[in-house]
Amino acid sequence: MMSKKISIRESNILIKTENRVYIEIARSILLRERLILEHYIRRHPEFLTSYEPLEVEEDAPRVVKLMARSGWNADVGPMAAVAGSISQIIVEEVSKYGCRNIISNNGGDIALRSEGDVVVGLYAGNSPLSDEIGFKIDGETEGYGVCTSSGTVGHSVSFGNADAVVVFAEESSIADGAATSIGNFAVGSPEEAINKCLERAECIEGIDGVFVVVGEYAGKVGRIPKLVKTDKKVTYGELFEMI
Repeated sequence: MMSKKISIRESNILIKTENRVYIEIARSILLRERLILEHYIRRHPEFLTSYEPLEVEEDAPRVVKLMARSGWNADVGPMAAVAGSISQIIVEEVSKYGCRNIISNNGGDIALRSEGDVVVGLYAGNSPLSDEIGFKIDGETEGYGVCTSSGTVGHSVSFGNADAVVVFAEESSIADGAATSIGNFAVGSPEEAINKCLERAECIEGIDGVFVVVGEYAGKVGRIPKLVKTDKKVTYGELFEMI
């Protein structure tokens, strides 16, 4: 397995896969999808700024449709799902070239396909749980999404104070919008914030489970992968490993 960071303007994606040629294909797909999205936003500027779900045309580009669908599913603006949607398209498109093992990590929003087990590490800022545990995703998956929202880490907009809201779903586009929506409810004391997040998670369709971290506290709802200790093997720069 090999990995490479691909940076194009605001996009900073870490690709891990089985062959260098797939990394180059992923880079081409990232560039294509960014251009498509930028062109759409020039014609529909509200798509960039809305915090509410938006309707899009029947013939809108796929990345736009994925983002809009995620927004409606989680009651957030479409840009809340941009990273997960692009990661999902990268994994889907590269797989068409015969790639069986690929992970696209777009700023903590991950889409993957793997024949073996994958450990995705938890990064939760200053929480004592950060870098200490991970989620073991069973192998032989044709596609899966693991997306994280945080009110204390990174530049993404969140109206809550969770260190990490991790959402697991079949599609990373759906997981991304859900993570943002759930993270917005992380207000109050740690216990209150976690409970509000978990209550919100139960109202969102299309997700398997959610893991929420606020400081030294954590809670979960639904079906999440097995928790494993990482012993700091997995750092923020390399959020995952195939085993």
